Amino acid sequence: MISLRNVSKSYRVKGGRCHVLRNLTFTFPRYSNVAIIGRNGAGKSTLLRMISGIIRPDCGSILRIGRVSWPLGFAGGLHPALTGRQNARFIARVYGADTDAMIAFVEDFAELGAFLDMPIEKYSTGMRARLAFAVSMAADFDCYLVDEITAVGDTAFRDKCRAVFNSKLSNSQMIMVSHSEQTLRDYCSCGLLLENGQAWFYDDLDAALRAYRDGV
Repeated sequence: MISLRNVSKSYRVKGGRCHVLRNLTFTFPRYSNVAIIGRNGAGKSTLLRMISGIIRPDCGSILRIGRVSWPLGFAGGLHPALTGRQNARFIARVYGADTDAMIAFVEDFAELGAFLDMPIEKYSTGMRARLAFAVSMAADFDCYLVDEITAVGDTAFRDKCRAVFNSKLSNSQMIMVSHSEQTLRDYCSCGLLLENGQAWFYDDLDAALRAYRDGV
């Protein structure tokens, strides 16, 4: 279960502050995949990062019961001076995963070859994405947070990403941010619409998308 109680978040901007969430109280439905919908700057990625614990709300609290992933597509947790293998080992320890099993999965899945033992500051953007995705899929979570990405790389590798991602969702929940309505329809059944610091929940995803297009 993921529950927010009076959560607020704002950022300082020229001329004042931008409020992306104002006193949001909401409990995500436990057995539904939820799309987070809103215009650019509405706070979708910010909300995902707060749920994951990467950033903190200005006030309020977030309750997490179960294992919640970091946002898929967010590679900010990778240390550029460490090798891919060292990053995977560190993340396994942080999340209490089997270190050897995670390394074996990442080595096989990411297909980085000798680069796995090189500092990731030497990686291309695509190689870094492969590593981040492989590490995400190597750990088991009760809820996966997805920020715009369900697959990376060339066509063959993207197919492999989708297959392993779909297998994870057979036993897990997902909260997703995506600008692609088709991607949201492929994975989600309901939606949380963010606008001007407020939020509206819709049991039906199509209703949420209509409200977004119509301006709530």
